[in-house]
Amino acid sequence: MRLLALGDSLTAGFGLPTGQGFVPQLQAALAARGHAVRVLDGGVSGDTIAGGLARLDWALADNPQAAIVALGGNDGLRGLPIPASRAALNRILDRLEAARLPVLLSGMISPPNLGAAYGREFTAMFADAAAARPAVIYQPFFLENVAAVRELNQADGIHPNQAGVRVMIQGILPFVERLLERVR
Repeated sequence: MRLLALGDSLTAGFGLPTGQGFVPQLQAALAARGHAVRVLDGGVSGDTIAGGLARLDWALADNPQAAIVALGGNDGLRGLPIPASRAALNRILDRLEAARLPVLLSGMISPPNLGAAYGREFTAMFADAAAARPAVIYQPFFLENVAAVRELNQADGIHPNQAGVRVMIQGILPFVERLLERVR
């Protein structure tokens, strides 16, 4: 089975040794639980939701049977206009739905320096997109229990280290297993 992980530097394993990023750690965790899954690395460092949309056809060329969408971190860091990010996110989910792929949407939270109103609207973008699509499995925060935890992040305070990725995997694994149950 092929599982696409469409994301940014957090999925691509920015700053981590080969084999220690999100994709290889997720694949290893799934194998340890008896799932024969090849996780396809659709992560591009620095990418936004619109960037993920722009390369979606390329990512789908590997014929995944399910997809994780984990984009938005760079949109939030850059304070991009939420209506444009929201539109791109909805287009990604619509295209995956049209391709009949089960989807796990992993949300993101904006940095607090952008203000409470921006933060609420940013977080709602993911929740609203999932709520509008009952078939989508929703994990509210990709970096749950990792964001702002110094010992789980690299020196930049943004990208998880190897231990941080392990915590991310623990958090997302139940959602991914639900996703795998939906693959025909």
